[in-house]
Amino acid sequence: MDKTQPHPLFKLATELGPLIVFFVVNAKFNLFAATGAFMVAIIVALIASYVVTRHVPLMALVTAVVVIVFGTLTLVLHDETFIKVKPTIIYALFAAVLGGGLLFNRSFIAIMFDQMFNLTSAGWRILTFRWALFFAAMAVLNEIVWRTQTTDFWVGFKAFGVVPLTMIFVIAQMPLIKRYHQDPASLEASDAAEGDVSKG
Repeated sequence: MDKTQPHPLFKLATELGPLIVFFVVNAKFNLFAATGAFMVAIIVALIASYVVTRHVPLMALVTAVVVIVFGTLTLVLHDETFIKVKPTIIYALFAAVLGGGLLFNRSFIAIMFDQMFNLTSAGWRILTFRWALFFAAMAVLNEIVWRTQTTDFWVGFKAFGVVPLTMIFVIAQMPLIKRYHQDPASLEASDAAEGDVSKG
């Protein structure tokens, strides 16, 4: 099924919208109200993404499931620890999947990020390794922040610290992506040539 490419602003809104809702509601009420609002915003973002593109990215889906599970535990048990440890679980899960995939010569980063570009096999391996390290570092950083800082500081870090750090990391990968970029046309031609050779 062909996927409709949404406007960049729409993609940004569905990714940052729930975080902004989380921050605003926490500032006006408390973490528990913010957790409930965050869960609703995540679901709305997923539905909006599917309505517009007829597709939901795997990474967004996994994140939403973890948010709903840990958000529910936070509200039912009235313990803010669950929502605070949620990012750690998500980052550690992604790091484990990517790192584990490399052990079996599989680069799952292409699946997680919805195949946004074409790289050589070496490029995918290097990029996967870097993202695995990044997610592991973010898991450790989240643990440090929520265990040593106030709840308001942690919420602010989650809303306005994680995104800039991720953007800086993504921008830092551009030279790697350019170096190992593989033109789809040349890739198809190569596959066709290999098919002709095998037939011969």
